[in-house]
Amino acid sequence: MHRRYQGSSIPTEIMRSVVGISETGSITKAAKVLGLSQPAISSQIKRIEHVVGGSIFQKSANGSAATELGKLVLIQAKKILEANDQLLMLRGGAPDDTPIRIGLSNIYSRRMMEVFSKAEMTNISIYADNSAEIAKCLIDGFVDIGIYLSLSDTPPDPMVEVVDQRDDEVAWVRSKDFTLSPGAPIPLLTWPGQIMHELMVHALERKGMIYRIAFSSPDFHTRIEAAKAGIGLTVLPKRLVPSSLMIANEYYLPTCATPRMLLCARNDGGVKSTKLLETLRSRFNNI
Repeated sequence: MHRRYQGSSIPTEIMRSVVGISETGSITKAAKVLGLSQPAISSQIKRIEHVVGGSIFQKSANGSAATELGKLVLIQAKKILEANDQLLMLRGGAPDDTPIRIGLSNIYSRRMMEVFSKAEMTNISIYADNSAEIAKCLIDGFVDIGIYLSLSDTPPDPMVEVVDQRDDEVAWVRSKDFTLSPGAPIPLLTWPGQIMHELMVHALERKGMIYRIAFSSPDFHTRIEAAKAGIGLTVLPKRLVPSSLMIANEYYLPTCATPRMLLCARNDGGVKSTKLLETLRSRFNNI
């Protein structure tokens, strides 16, 4: 019986990938949301395209768009997932088995691992990225709770509420042997579009100082390694400066504005989100 139906059954994981690509607009974003690799998502889409006999997504100016066949597949995929969730609810499993999705600024990822035990993170799905991306994921509904830096203390969307917040003072940091020639442009370790980039650039331009991008990467930890190598300067929350770096107190460096660390949640969350929020709020000052 198993062999008879094995080739004609479509796993719900593939259906979730189809819906994920449709909702996010790209395989890359769907992979992040679902916690899968891009090759895994691509393989799943090829599998279902083989089953239905045609392409279900095509590249467009805005990412991946469903073809006419894809739109039909998407309708059925949503029905299958809805039926799957309803079956889980018959045994009361859906609310407990569905992980709460936390969007976490990668600046705070190490502290999060220190504050929460392995057991407490069993049913939590964490997505770490830069703060701007975490805010966008909250707005789009790809994460339920977000912990990130912001230049504003207001929620990014009516569907999002600020549960807790605090100032997180930042400072310029450098390697212990970094030196800058008089009159030379300030070498920045950054990634345009991120909060830290805005803080550095605004501070320097306000003072009329010249700078250059010495190292550019979306990976926060890679930028830290670049700072350790003495390539340039970057900005970090003062309390999170690693021992391998030091706060740069050079007279020529302007003071950066102080961002806010926000704990936000979508206000359509369930009971589990509320319980987790209470825990996060109680440990917010330690993250």
